Amino acid sequence: MASPQDPLGGASTGRALRVETHGLDVIEDTERRGTPRTLFWPWFGANVSVLGLSYGAFAFGFGISFRQALAAGVLGIVVSFLLCGFIAVAGKRGSAPTMVLSRAAYGVRGNRLPSVVSWMLTVGWETVLTALATMATATVFSRLGWGGGTSTEVLGLLVVAGLTVVGGVMGFDLIMRLQTWITLVTGVLTIVYVALVADRIDWSAVGAVPAGSTQEFIGALVFMMTGFGLGWVNAAADYSRYLPRSSSSRGVIGWTTFGASLAPLVLLVFGLLLAGSSEDLSKAVAADPIGALTTILPTWFLVPFAVVAVLGLVGGAVLDIYSSGLALLSAGLRVPRYLAALVDGVLMIAGAVYIVFFADDFLGQFMGFLTTLGVPIAAWAGVMLADLALRRRDYDEADLYRPHGRYGDVPLLPLCLTLAATAVGWGLVTNTAANWLTWQGYLLEPFGLGGRTGAWAYANLGVLVALALGFLGTLLLGRGRVRHQENRAPSPTPDGEPQHA
Repeated sequence: MASPQDPLGGASTGRALRVETHGLDVIEDTERRGTPRTLFWPWFGANVSVLGLSYGAFAFGFGISFRQALAAGVLGIVVSFLLCGFIAVAGKRGSAPTMVLSRAAYGVRGNRLPSVVSWMLTVGWETVLTALATMATATVFSRLGWGGGTSTEVLGLLVVAGLTVVGGVMGFDLIMRLQTWITLVTGVLTIVYVALVADRIDWSAVGAVPAGSTQEFIGALVFMMTGFGLGWVNAAADYSRYLPRSSSSRGVIGWTTFGASLAPLVLLVFGLLLAGSSEDLSKAVAADPIGALTTILPTWFLVPFAVVAVLGLVGGAVLDIYSSGLALLSAGLRVPRYLAALVDGVLMIAGAVYIVFFADDFLGQFMGFLTTLGVPIAAWAGVMLADLALRRRDYDEADLYRPHGRYGDVPLLPLCLTLAATAVGWGLVTNTAANWLTWQGYLLEPFGLGGRTGAWAYANLGVLVALALGFLGTLLLGRGRVRHQENRAPSPTPDGEPQHA
């Protein structure tokens, strides 16, 4: 985190930028600095994207009223980022990346399973954010008469991908500096956007949106959770690991939750008002979530809007590519961190090309992606949160890298629990808009919930069930294992201890 002389949370201006050499290794005491409040900047900068406005239209897509959508959004955003705050505590207690600390629960090599899922989720998110920034750039240029079409999309993709990959490869210092400036610029320009389009709000139309069922409300709530906090929970300790261990746990939880939730909450409320005022805008957002927002802007603000849109999305993508590189290393790839980030950058570009130039239905595929990977990530989060709650001591850092240490190699309990929770979770979600996911929902009929076309089909209960099963199962069955681990004497740290297992 930032030095005390840098109140904005970025790296010291007197320090030259360099490629971060840290990978999965533990951050030494001499490199830990800052206070919990400095966590505000990376989390706010990663979530101040104008994509938050589009979630208003996404929420109305579940067939619920403004009040229901507002309640689902507030609960989904705050609760899901609160989970991130809890897991961020593990970072300052162990000073290692999230998916290394996860080894305490899953074993050194057993942890490769959730690491692969985490890697897929973060690569998927950075791909989606890059694609959205590319489409938004093309839309703005087209409205200005500066081109548009394929050539503009190619140029936009190169610029956005270039910024994201450079940030991910350079690592922590550059990311912290970027996030500080992204926070300031996007925060100011977003306020201007809100002021310019405020007169588009039709309060009577918003109030006339009919209410939906309880099942539809739960579906929107789960979507908000997977779209916000559950999309970050697997990377929540990657930045708090640079804090001193003496840092306040409550401060880590509070500043992580506050920093991550503030912008999405404000943007969601305004996005709901805009989407509820215009059915045409709400439908357009489904096809081009960012570009559609330009249709209600005066021409003179299109370039500043393009800046705020691109920077906001890049802010999230940079954090994703950084964490996806760490997850890839934790899954077993033995290369330097910056090369792992570069590999992910190549995959990100390939995925963005598909979304921008070939995919017809963005929203359907996006929701399917979030829900499908949201189930195993929720199961992992449940296991991780319960394991963290059971621990009374800091992690034994050396044993996080030893297959024969206190945390074990491939313990069956957490792996079986995660697989079972994922299997049950997938059986309780549906994704009819994504034809490659129609196999899900196989437990809705056996459980008496009306099958794949019943009232509960789109509630996506599987995400909440997977989270609960992972948490309660670990809390009930894992206590003895944690106590046994913590009763062992501290491990020595011999010279040459491998830090990449």
